[in-house]
Amino acid sequence: MSPPSFDWWSKDTHKGTPVVVKMENPNYSMVELESPSEEDLLLGSPNLTTLRDKGRNKNAKQLTWVLLLKAHKAAGCLTSIAPTMLSLISAVRRRIISGRTDTDVVDQTENQTVKSRFFSCIKVFLFLSVLLLVFEVAAYFKGWHFGSARLQLQEYLLTTELEAVRSLFDSLYSKWVMIRVEYLAPPLQFLANTCILLFLIQSLDRLILCLGCFWIRFKKIKPVPKHGYSTDLESGDGISSDYFPMVLVQIPMCNEREVYQQSIAAVCNLDWPKTNILIQVLDDSDDPTTQLLIKEEVLKWQREGANIVYRHRVLREGYKAGNLKSAMNCSYVKDYEFVAIFDADFQPTPDFLKRTVPHFKDNEELALVQARWSFVNKDENLLTRLQNINLAFHFEVEQQVNGIFINFFGFNGTAGVWRIKALEDSGGWLERTTVEDMDIAVRAHLKGWKFIFLNDVECQCELPESYEAYRKQQHRWHSGPMQLFRLCLPDVIRAKISIWKKFNMIFLFFLLRKLILPFYSFTLFCIILPMTMFVPEATLPAWVVCYIPATMSFLNILPAPKSFPFIVPYLLFENTMSVTKFNAMISGLFQLGSAYEWVVTKKSGRSSEGDLASLVEKEPKHQRGVSVPNLDELEEVVQVVHQEQKAAMKNKKKHNRIYTKELALAFLLLTASARSLLSAQGIHFYFLLFQGVSFLLVGLDLIGEQIQ
Repeated sequence: MSPPSFDWWSKDTHKGTPVVVKMENPNYSMVELESPSEEDLLLGSPNLTTLRDKGRNKNAKQLTWVLLLKAHKAAGCLTSIAPTMLSLISAVRRRIISGRTDTDVVDQTENQTVKSRFFSCIKVFLFLSVLLLVFEVAAYFKGWHFGSARLQLQEYLLTTELEAVRSLFDSLYSKWVMIRVEYLAPPLQFLANTCILLFLIQSLDRLILCLGCFWIRFKKIKPVPKHGYSTDLESGDGISSDYFPMVLVQIPMCNEREVYQQSIAAVCNLDWPKTNILIQVLDDSDDPTTQLLIKEEVLKWQREGANIVYRHRVLREGYKAGNLKSAMNCSYVKDYEFVAIFDADFQPTPDFLKRTVPHFKDNEELALVQARWSFVNKDENLLTRLQNINLAFHFEVEQQVNGIFINFFGFNGTAGVWRIKALEDSGGWLERTTVEDMDIAVRAHLKGWKFIFLNDVECQCELPESYEAYRKQQHRWHSGPMQLFRLCLPDVIRAKISIWKKFNMIFLFFLLRKLILPFYSFTLFCIILPMTMFVPEATLPAWVVCYIPATMSFLNILPAPKSFPFIVPYLLFENTMSVTKFNAMISGLFQLGSAYEWVVTKKSGRSSEGDLASLVEKEPKHQRGVSVPNLDELEEVVQVVHQEQKAAMKNKKKHNRIYTKELALAFLLLTASARSLLSAQGIHFYFLLFQGVSFLLVGLDLIGEQIQ
């Protein structure tokens, strides 16, 4: 049917003659204007009809040229897609050839038996999904439609009753549909509904935390020291001059060659009376060269007048907890009232103690003052940007809300000041878990001690820049709480605290945020969702797949508003990390061997511009205070280090790990997305497709930095 035509007359303002306006279709943008002669006007419609035919021919030619131009552009896009795909495939091929799978390298953070069983389960799901996809595609081309399977089956049985012989495939498919409807769909739907319920409870908890954070900002609630002691140093109302208690500062480290200088320099520059502070460098390094370098750095600062000592343990028993416990057993610790702890990559500002210690003044129930972390490399790559979103929410929402409303939160292990009396009353550092910081916080809370979180006091540190380092860190962070939950559950039940505090400790702190979150994230989005594509009688509504996760991601990203462009990668990456978190949670819950392994997070030693400037200013001062023999010894050490690094570079090449579990799940999700495409499930298809691509990128270690 040809498009409608519209004719009308108008007046040409220049010539005083009427103008015929010809529009073939009101939706088209091309309009022909022609001024007819007086003869045409007198003769009437035949000549006007000729005019219209000429305009139609011109319109057809112009439209043809437009279509040709668009076709040319489309062809250009198609030709550019081909080399792009080829380059991507070649990059993946090079990555696979040069990379090493996590089965080739022994990973101390995972129990190999449990890891192989977990991977075997994923491979079974992958094999079944591929087999069922082939089966469903064959059924699709034979005329089976992807509607209600029960109606499908009834219709099929009615239409085939009169047939004497049915094909083998039709018989098998009808039996598969019957098994699917009667036996597979009900338990799968029950598990899906259970995970949806847990998902809603956890989302409600996160929403309440966000509302609490909004209330804190709206009311401008902020912890302040008692008796009017202000920590606002800019206003001049700083700490009282008569309150400089004895503070012990500890820097636990192990083979931290990249960061030891900046952490020691930052702590030695703390603005506190030298007679009221002692710095302990607690070195657990097993590398003799690293030990010598750290010891030399301590000697430099001793010559500068810093009250700093070096301690080294021959046997690294108990990891960080054992290191801190050993340091607290020193006889001179009894002379100190507080202890500040900084990991090796943390760089406190000079006024850190002046902004934290005053909160202990006349507040005998206070055990801990925790500061917030900030990151010198949060914009280094996509991985660090996504980590920054998670940790910004953790500190500004979780830690701040819990600190304001219930005076309890998990100690972050660093950038905090403890009352030594509270540590001793709670039983001191224990080596029973890999989360000694959370362990001491739980025991102190059960003893009735209170905590304060300062959101406006920041301590700079470094984020893992490689996926391998981040994965190991997350394994420890999610297996440790489950170990601790098993150990402290009887103590929580017997503790003389309110029912509300017990409920918060057991259900909210441990179960909901440490166990339920990784469980439903992995089960719902990585297993149940792809399985519902092959068992369509069990369904997941669109709001579970898209709308609720998008809302939760939006809430998570609010504390880091500059990260809004990364909201979609953040959602996909969090689901991808659920594999590692789920595996770690199972290891810790059932006390498997991998739950007790401690691997130091690899660091690159990045510093902020202010830190570099301060180190440059301090360098001449160091050199004036160092004797010639020490300089010679240091030069020899540096030469040895350079030689070792050159030898290591010859023997080692940059490589990337290829993570088999992530790759298997990537193919499982992509297979399910193909099945979803057949049944025209829009939102499910897009989610499965992009989530599968996310698993593929992580499985090939295409996120973060390479490992050397």
